[in-house]
Amino acid sequence: MANPELPSPDGLVLRPFRGVRFAVDDLAAVTSPPYDLVSREDIQTLLDAHPNNVVRLILPGADQHCYGEARESLSSWLRSGVLAVDETPALYVYEQSGPGFLLRGLIGDLGLSGPEKHIVLPHEDVMPKTVADRLALMRTTESNLEPIFLLYAGDGGDAARLIDEVAATRPPVVDVRTDDDISHRLWALTDPGEHAAVAADLRDRQALIADGHHRYATYLALQREYHAEGRGPGPWDFGLALLVDSTAYPPDLKPIHRVIPGLPLGKAAARAKGAWQVHEFAHVDEALAALGRAVGPAFVLAGNGPSHLLTDPDPVQVDHAMPASRSARWKSLVTSILSEFLLPKVWGMRDDEQAVRIVHHDPHIAIRMAREGSGTAVIVPPLRVEDVLAVAAEGERVPRKSTSFGPKPRTGLVLRTFATDSS
Repeated sequence: MANPELPSPDGLVLRPFRGVRFAVDDLAAVTSPPYDLVSREDIQTLLDAHPNNVVRLILPGADQHCYGEARESLSSWLRSGVLAVDETPALYVYEQSGPGFLLRGLIGDLGLSGPEKHIVLPHEDVMPKTVADRLALMRTTESNLEPIFLLYAGDGGDAARLIDEVAATRPPVVDVRTDDDISHRLWALTDPGEHAAVAADLRDRQALIADGHHRYATYLALQREYHAEGRGPGPWDFGLALLVDSTAYPPDLKPIHRVIPGLPLGKAAARAKGAWQVHEFAHVDEALAALGRAVGPAFVLAGNGPSHLLTDPDPVQVDHAMPASRSARWKSLVTSILSEFLLPKVWGMRDDEQAVRIVHHDPHIAIRMAREGSGTAVIVPPLRVEDVLAVAAEGERVPRKSTSFGPKPRTGLVLRTFATDSS
């Protein structure tokens, strides 16, 4: 049958819902980082901390893809009281704090809209395999197990003022410190008047997806599926999201590095010399410090042997490698130069899941992985927030795995199921 027209919100919508929350003594022990930051080793550590850790839901089974097992765990925990459903629909004020940072925002049901509506702006491409994985999990469990992370320019509006007022004057329903020394607090806002004030403040704003592109793409895919099946309007027209005012709480934008197991470091550096200025360093920390001082596109190549700083790429070669349809700002992004020039033109490979591994934030982890695989770590400097926002506002998307906005919301503090969501 033809896909019917999907419901379309009239603006940025974050509605209250009946949150599903853990009812255990050690709440910190049942939480986890977002699914894409959890390694195989981390899974066992999390399960050792608590048998009901949320990782059983987000990465279920020995192969992390046992979706039926996740559904059974979710149902069992709801029946046994490990998970409890809040009685009253709420928007949830969420606060993270730690050494040198504070983040506050609202968790709620985000009204779904395609990028053509210019309400929720993606800035990054997605990989079909990852969307298919999250879609299978979401379809099987009929739930949103962790919020995506959105930024908007609140400019001191009613929502931003309400968030700070609540955090300063009301007792939280959750107050825990996780093993990474980060404090997490949660407040449930159940007053319809406050819901209305938030709705009015947000309606005319745009939001940028900071983290969760694959999950947002999954929200949209499931919505299309269910409407094509004739289910009509329902909880699948919304998705769990954390919305943060970036003017009140500026995000931390960190890089995502690459590891190429099949490319020896010496060969990578030698091939780069035809298109880059290549500077050799005996110690990797010296190369990383030089990367921090570099002006213009630059990378560090590291692994077994001396490290190399790449600077000053040949502008003619770079320009020739870039898609003609892209904007000048997009072409200037260091990750665009990585994905369109350094990897395919200099090294003859694509930046895909088969040839290239990714490492969030920590260059030393990437370098260790490269050494273990006799490959090359490509240490990437972070993009600028203003560049990402400008690219997204023009309807473009940065290359995959270009950004890691933080701090990311902790998974397991509040979940959402279709069966218990308010309608």
